Amino acid sequence: MFQRIIRIHGVVIVRRASSLTAQKTKLYDFHVAHQGKIVDFGGFQLPVTYATENITESHIHTRKACSVFDVSHMLQTIVTGAHRHEFMESVCTADIKGMSVNTSALSLFTDRHTGGILDDLIVTKCEDHLYVVSNASMREQDTNIMMRAKQYFKSYGKEVLLEFLSPEQQSLLAVQGPLSQKVMELLIPQVNFKNLYFMETTTAKVDGQTVRITRCGYTGEDGFEISLPSDIAPSFAERLLAQPGVKLAGLGARDTLRLEAGLCLYGNDLDKTLTPVSAGLMWTIGRRRKDLQDYPGARLIHDELLSGPAKKRVGLVCTSEKSPPVRHGTVILNENQEEVGSVTSGCPSPSLNKNIAMGYVKTSLAKVGTTLLAKVRNSLVPLTVTKMPFVPSNYYTRKSK
Repeated sequence: MFQRIIRIHGVVIVRRASSLTAQKTKLYDFHVAHQGKIVDFGGFQLPVTYATENITESHIHTRKACSVFDVSHMLQTIVTGAHRHEFMESVCTADIKGMSVNTSALSLFTDRHTGGILDDLIVTKCEDHLYVVSNASMREQDTNIMMRAKQYFKSYGKEVLLEFLSPEQQSLLAVQGPLSQKVMELLIPQVNFKNLYFMETTTAKVDGQTVRITRCGYTGEDGFEISLPSDIAPSFAERLLAQPGVKLAGLGARDTLRLEAGLCLYGNDLDKTLTPVSAGLMWTIGRRRKDLQDYPGARLIHDELLSGPAKKRVGLVCTSEKSPPVRHGTVILNENQEEVGSVTSGCPSPSLNKNIAMGYVKTSLAKVGTTLLAKVRNSLVPLTVTKMPFVPSNYYTRKSK
């Protein structure tokens, strides 16, 4: 592996690239036909923007209407077998046994020796299997984590079966924005979307084939992720685009949208040196799992929670309109110009018209309203610690109905 950086409007699109040719998804020709600017991301060739719109335009359109993202590069895994719930709890922090059928939960793979975050993932509990979506950049690691656990369970005579779906066989489309439900109702009328809430899932038939629809996404807006056979993905994407108010959006807008929503990007805002405590992600650990301390690295994480972390993840807003945006790796200083942390993600916010960032600072400086400085080249950029998300979330929950 080697390091490679691509910046589009300042957004880091590629951090790692394989020396091998990046893999094309089944939607590659579809993206090219729609003038997608293709880059290597996580070992896959994916669109960062489209010729018709830049990142800012796509971002604003998603917030106001509806955008379609190709996220087929994500690792999709099906877990079956009589001991699937116990198996999944052995490698991640979610309370799988306590989840209702047809619901999803954000969870973490954690290191049993350090308590560090190995990846973030979404686990969906279905009637007869678990459906897991994790990050493309961690595909090899996550596969190995699950395969090793499977072998361990097998050695004790326990039944666990794993199916890792390649983009050649299964695609994943994200439909995001306030018009998402209306669009989905037109295309898949057999589903009662009014009764499908955030982090709930169902199945439907498209062109005679089964697709899984989960009400979730990574933009802060209402929306859906549709897992569907790759042979019907291009035609379904075309049908989405044919609906009023629907446009394509690439990785660039996805990055700025998720940052405004206060959501982490693994490899930037999360890594194996950070724990759920410092990352502010203890809520991803089910109450039963906290009480039992039976997830990987539980004792270390529990001890840190009691003693308090040395640093915390915070939201940051640039308080000077003329200041340059702060980017990943920027050093954060206190008012005495002493180094106290670093920026993990940053960009100009299209929704707020100001520069925003996320980063880690000493816990004593993590209080909302704290004044800090970012060292950008030869300039000191004033920052204020702020609550996240930076813009209100618009998830379709039972409370928001």
